[in-house]
Amino acid sequence: MQQLSNEQLLKTAQQFGTPLYVYHSEKITEQYQKLKTAFYKPNTRFFYACKALTNIHILQHIKNIGVGIDCSSINEVKLALHAGFEPKNILYTSNGVSFEEIVEAKNLGVTITIDSLSNLEKFGQTFGNTYPLSLRIRPNIMGGGNIQISTGHDESKFGIPITQLQQILNIVKQTNINVEGLHIHTGSDISDIDVFIKGIEVLFEIVHHFPNLKFIDLGSGFKVKYKDGDKATDINLLAQKIYEDFDNHAVAKDVEIWFEPGKFLVSESGYFITKINVIKHNEEAIFVGVNSGFNHLIRPMFYNSYHTIKNISNPNGVEKEYAITGNLCETDTFAWQRKMSETKEGDLLCFYNAGAYGFEMSSNFNSRFKPAEVMFKNDEPHLIRKRDVFEDLLKNQLPLD
Repeated sequence: MQQLSNEQLLKTAQQFGTPLYVYHSEKITEQYQKLKTAFYKPNTRFFYACKALTNIHILQHIKNIGVGIDCSSINEVKLALHAGFEPKNILYTSNGVSFEEIVEAKNLGVTITIDSLSNLEKFGQTFGNTYPLSLRIRPNIMGGGNIQISTGHDESKFGIPITQLQQILNIVKQTNINVEGLHIHTGSDISDIDVFIKGIEVLFEIVHHFPNLKFIDLGSGFKVKYKDGDKATDINLLAQKIYEDFDNHAVAKDVEIWFEPGKFLVSESGYFITKINVIKHNEEAIFVGVNSGFNHLIRPMFYNSYHTIKNISNPNGVEKEYAITGNLCETDTFAWQRKMSETKEGDLLCFYNAGAYGFEMSSNFNSRFKPAEVMFKNDEPHLIRKRDVFEDLLKNQLPLD
């Protein structure tokens, strides 16, 4: 298993400073090979859900190892093109966007998925059958590790509800739309394989309505382990069951199977390194305050997510229990009652599994700088994004006339 050593992380932090995001390109490759080994049939394609991490060097690495790309905004599409992806390898999955943005994606020649009746009707009235598209269906299935990352249930904003199938069919018929794909995505952090199978069954019930179908896009949501005891998605078993289902279905066996892994590809490749600013011994806890906050890693506060945190300056010290907090003028607790090697001010703490939705969701809250990013390639660290400086806080502000 590809993993950066404690020594490599320490040396990188000393060279580039902290807070610092570090990514291991070979780990991304390893994760992709796991998918390719499990889903071995030639009718299976993968598109990286780049909302997880869009640094252009990460995108280029993913392109170079043979993965397509899934985009959630027109600017992600433009980043993908800038990184060298061909339009035929780019998916654009719209969600609550203006029709003008969909038209822009169409003009760029990428595969378009539409998730509302309103935009579906506008697309059909404007383009008819001159440009194929995919439909995102909401299956009304609950799946995912947290309600905030569950996207397929009956109160989710995502997709066109399966209960509106007749309205879909009416629009498709009236405007002569060419539907080449059906898309479904029930959520993130799904370890229960039955959730995927239930979603497939929903699509299998409607595929006969779309005679030009070329692919079924099953999204992703593959769970990775964040701590001991976590149950990751059994990729090999999932592939076996999906292939069995498709092979046994008269229509579906002839279409391609697409997936959109994001977190699965990049999460475990990422490390977030911080420095301890201050240690406060209170009656309630020993507070370890680091030089970061939810402005750099929002997941623990946003999703109540867990990240393994280690004192890489003293990895073999006596274990103590700490509350690990940030430096913002806001509650920003990374971990509470967390056992870790004994710490002192100036030590470096590393947050593991930080490659997905870490830097990507960062901000300049409290007018603090965004961190630098480094990518390891062939065991060599490369700076791929410089740290903010003061001028970055002002660059888009204009003087009054």
